[in-house]
Amino acid sequence: MPTAPHNRNDIVVRVLDVKRYYGEGDAATKALDGISLDIYRGEYLSIMGPSGSGKSTLFNMIGGIDSPTEGMVFMDEIDMAQLDSYELAWMRCHKIGYIFQSYNILPVLTALENVSLPMVFAGMSADDAREKSAEILRKVGLGDRLFHRPFELSGGQQQRVAVARAIANDPVIILADEPTANLDVDTGREMIELLLHLKETEGVTIISATHDMKMLDVSDRILWIRDGRVDKMQNREDLSIRVGGIDGEHV
Repeated sequence: MPTAPHNRNDIVVRVLDVKRYYGEGDAATKALDGISLDIYRGEYLSIMGPSGSGKSTLFNMIGGIDSPTEGMVFMDEIDMAQLDSYELAWMRCHKIGYIFQSYNILPVLTALENVSLPMVFAGMSADDAREKSAEILRKVGLGDRLFHRPFELSGGQQQRVAVARAIANDPVIILADEPTANLDVDTGREMIELLLHLKETEGVTIISATHDMKMLDVSDRILWIRDGRVDKMQNREDLSIRVGGIDGEHV
């Protein structure tokens, strides 16, 4: 199992003392309370923690969906907070691919059309977008489902369409939010293996917010979040896995 590189030139995301508060004064809720970390190009990072720990908030900060109250988030050395709405939209379109637990594919469009859409938004011609979409769908095992709409696809197939859409514009990072939450055990494992394959063949960085312990087998590093802070960061090979728990974490 490859581990994350530790060359400063390979840092794709840098989070510096990020805090995110909701509300004001004594009533403010600290969703994040001073998190710093570096994420390396081409690694598989899983963000884990109990509900309410802040992992989804951190996930949203990295993706430019939300902004820190304090601190900074850099992607490829660009301070996300300094981007205007147009620049941020460009960044999301070209640098980041999103996979959501609820799939978020458009029900009236075919698999081919769902995957083509972000390419067209990025300026690609419709013909080129369709050709590339078909190639990507074949890559994720849906070559025979190009013209099927979501209601004609299983949950696992819909999630594969979501993965294909996420990689449509050759992103630097894929952000996967609980990508196996709505899948059965076997299909969830297939999805994890697909993400690992994309990381190894395309060199894309995978960042997953998850409760799924099967993610540990493919992650280079695991970031444990608790109460809005980094509880610990572990390399995969340093994990002690036992029945009923992982390094003291109940599962």
